[in-house]
Amino acid sequence: MTAMGRSSFWHKKTERCDLGLYLANNSCWVFPAAGAETDAAEIPLDGDNWQGLMAAIVSRFGPARLALVLGAGRYQLLLTDKPAVPENELADAVRWSIKDMVSEPVSSLKLDYFEPPHTHSNKITVVTVSRSALEHLVLAADDKDCEIVGISIEELVTTRLFATEPQARMVVSHVPGNELLLTVIKDGELWMQRRVRGFSELDEIAESDLAYGAADNLSLELQRSMDYFESQLRQPPVTSIELLTQGATQSLARLVGANFNQRVTAMNNEPVGLTFARLGCEEFLGARP
Repeated sequence: MTAMGRSSFWHKKTERCDLGLYLANNSCWVFPAAGAETDAAEIPLDGDNWQGLMAAIVSRFGPARLALVLGAGRYQLLLTDKPAVPENELADAVRWSIKDMVSEPVSSLKLDYFEPPHTHSNKITVVTVSRSALEHLVLAADDKDCEIVGISIEELVTTRLFATEPQARMVVSHVPGNELLLTVIKDGELWMQRRVRGFSELDEIAESDLAYGAADNLSLELQRSMDYFESQLRQPPVTSIELLTQGATQSLARLVGANFNQRVTAMNNEPVGLTFARLGCEEFLGARP
């Protein structure tokens, strides 16, 4: 998604650092680009208090260029038929194709969309965000002499984990308190995505308790998604399952791995929110750790 912005008649010239931000429900993870003098941080976030957040960021890092990743709950994904119009008219046509799927006027929403890389469906996925919330966020950043260079979502930045991998990988990502996100990435593109309920406290399950249902229940959901990928999208099986989770991840990988022929890997050694902030930084600022 592309960040909204506003121009100013006069604006002082400031040297800005590059930061990736992941906006969770109650906190903001901040990842500074390589070479920054300040370490990554988690900043408490009080609802949509963007002025307070930007003040805290500038106090710690100084004025910055910001690459944002929205957490679950801050956007909505809607699957709809792709309008049969020329590409240059698609953005406007999408707005009307979802008007009966949302509970508020489409004029109050900021929309973007993405299409699947395969040709087995005439569907597109529409991303909706509150226009008012985005405008307040951009204005708060501008007031603190920060610049928002791009905005994305969890599903899309996850593709950067395997941007050049030609074989399909399934990524199981979980931010504490949120529902599980399953994605399949192939050739750096998002082939499918699915939210799975019932695992919002996955990070809190003790290592000794994982064998009593949680690992098998997760394996069942993974198998369902893999079956869909193979049968409905007519693709070869995924080559690996990657766990982007917190808690007893190594034990979870071992228990889930016992149910599959594919390799199951615990890939994370940092908070998942920080990983998303880093991926956002890479997406829009070209930064690497």
